Amino acid sequence: MKKTAILTAGLLAFAVLAAACAKKSLPAGNAKNMGMSAERLDQASAVIREAIGRKELPGAVLLVARKGKIVLHEAYGDRQWVPESRPMEKDLIFDMASVTKPVATAASILILAERGKVSLWDRVKMYIPDFGVYRDWLGEPGDDARLGHLLTHTSGLPPYTNAEDAAKKLGSPCSTEALVSYIAALPKNNPPGEKFAYSCLGYITLAFIVQKVTGLTVAEFAAENIFKPLGMKHTFFTPDAKALDRVVPTQVFEGKPLLGVVHDPLARLQGGISGNAGLFSTAGDLAIFAQMILGKGSYKGVRIMSPLAVERMTSIYPRTAFSGRGLGWDLSSAYASNGGDLFGAKSFGHSGYTGTSVWIDPETQTIVILLTNSVHPDDKGTILPLRSRVANIVAGAILEK
Repeated sequence: MKKTAILTAGLLAFAVLAAACAKKSLPAGNAKNMGMSAERLDQASAVIREAIGRKELPGAVLLVARKGKIVLHEAYGDRQWVPESRPMEKDLIFDMASVTKPVATAASILILAERGKVSLWDRVKMYIPDFGVYRDWLGEPGDDARLGHLLTHTSGLPPYTNAEDAAKKLGSPCSTEALVSYIAALPKNNPPGEKFAYSCLGYITLAFIVQKVTGLTVAEFAAENIFKPLGMKHTFFTPDAKALDRVVPTQVFEGKPLLGVVHDPLARLQGGISGNAGLFSTAGDLAIFAQMILGKGSYKGVRIMSPLAVERMTSIYPRTAFSGRGLGWDLSSAYASNGGDLFGAKSFGHSGYTGTSVWIDPETQTIVILLTNSVHPDDKGTILPLRSRVANIVAGAILEK
């Protein structure tokens, strides 16, 4: 009897937990009821299947939501071709690559800013004393870069640095602190605040600032302050062994695809936890995050950040308006093609090198999440045209605002 009671209690607890998680997910809705044409929306599935048929990518998951309800959530093609073909499923976990930047790193910095722990006008040197400045052709030093410059890719940092060269000096794996010190010493390409140059190095630096201020890695801080409160139960860095069967593999290295190991070399150098890449997630979890952003920082009674913080993240930052960027999100830079041609000027999003992308339009309350593994198996896939076409189809399916 005692064992039966314990088992019953355990099953009840599991049911309550499952119900709680289910309540966090976006509910399903009908396209017509959400002011959309189901027939037009179906064209998105058609163009994805055509791209897969042309071998541009192995497979994809598409999620479209409007006004807080999911109107399309489908899987297409295969999750992998090597070592054998396996079908794609719509709840699989993807290496998010640079989608890590807004969802984990920038969101963490904005949370710290609204708590008074950092200011976006703080000099980077406040946290990293050896962070070098730009020097002109005469060797004269320029101004100090600020946190806002790192967030908008206008700090003067180079886009990237060779991970193998860094590993020779720092070891592999190395600490984020060691890598950030290495980055700090790199020559800056431009004075801060004068030129947009998309830089993974800036976001690696931001993740270290999160760690220095809070004592937590960006993975720990984001889990505690964003993902767990929102019920994003499949969103994390460094997937454990239990999750691997649900993870979509990426590029093949040394005869095996990377599975649960981040694709980005600098993130890999740090053991998988980085500010520029390293996050793994599902379309369903990203929809929760996106709906929180549309809810001005709140989702189903859980407030993650303030409305003003969300506004700063998702509107062009006035100090560096030329960049076309908000504080983490992309509105109109050269990297914003995943938003297509039809969504309005207030829409925003981000993409990732592995083939992931998110686009959000506050004017129509629409979310477009397209997750692919286009780098599998040999990093020769094509994803840019497909992203834009899918976004255009979704926008064209909206018939009533």
